[in-house]
Amino acid sequence: MADNRHDKDSFYIRLVSMIYTVTFNPALDYVVRLDKLIPGEINRVHYENVMPGGKGINVSIVLGNLGHTSCALGFTAGFTGEALEKLVAAHGCKTQFIHTQTGMTRINVKVKASEETEINGIGPHITAAELQQLFSQLDQLTAKDILIISGSVPRVLPSDMYEQIMARLANRGIEIIVDAELDLLLNVLQYHPFLIKPNNHELGAIFNVELTTRDEVIPYAKKLQEKGARNVLISMAGEGAVFVSEKGEQFQSPAPKGTLVNSVGAGDSMVAGFVAGWLESNGNPTVAFRTGVCTGSASAFSADFATREEVNALLATL
Repeated sequence: MADNRHDKDSFYIRLVSMIYTVTFNPALDYVVRLDKLIPGEINRVHYENVMPGGKGINVSIVLGNLGHTSCALGFTAGFTGEALEKLVAAHGCKTQFIHTQTGMTRINVKVKASEETEINGIGPHITAAELQQLFSQLDQLTAKDILIISGSVPRVLPSDMYEQIMARLANRGIEIIVDAELDLLLNVLQYHPFLIKPNNHELGAIFNVELTTRDEVIPYAKKLQEKGARNVLISMAGEGAVFVSEKGEQFQSPAPKGTLVNSVGAGDSMVAGFVAGWLESNGNPTVAFRTGVCTGSASAFSADFATREEVNALLATL
């Protein structure tokens, strides 16, 4: 079937071949809960769980929960990498991880007590040849694919990884979504990513301002568009979210009502929900934005990631 294209004033309306996510340094997240963490003492937990971690992986898992197949790319190593791949596959995600020869997939320990404490691992060594394998995978993408790049870049990789990927895929019609901070985000705007999703704190850090209300973020979202971003989605935790489309449309939403259980992955869930809503509505920005907001909130209100049922329940309240 034909690939239905958009004109300059509308979203893409097309058939999608595959959604790809890239996580440069995925992890096993070892989550424990205890009443109080006492340094220097033996601390016994009353809850523990091992989950696959990494922003791109989170997006893939939530997309799967919403009924959309994706393929997770990135690097894994060692027995922890094998465990990570099994966990990701158990969530129904396709994977094409590159197996590195040195080191192991990191373990991030997340301690939830009276205060939250995180201890993040290092991750494997990635050689130039292994990085080239990732580039070769990305070279296979077509104009019917969507690519989501998110998260930090480990020290073993070039600091301009995002730029290298965007430049490599430029002018090929691939819709690329970027969720990153500061220079990682700013330096790719020249390649006109389809969507970027900073939160209000990240947006404020870019322009050295404090942004606390939805109205305040809109002028700065437009500044990112002036630098090259096509669509800008801004998450604001309990304040809700803002979306400024490439047509100049402005959308605001308060946060749906609910009890915060776990904020980890809420922003990634918003990205997944936006993509799902956009695809399901043939590029309707209102549906995409609402679905993104409710998916992010549904994950925040749950110990696990948002399900379709939870998202639909919140959509009914907006």
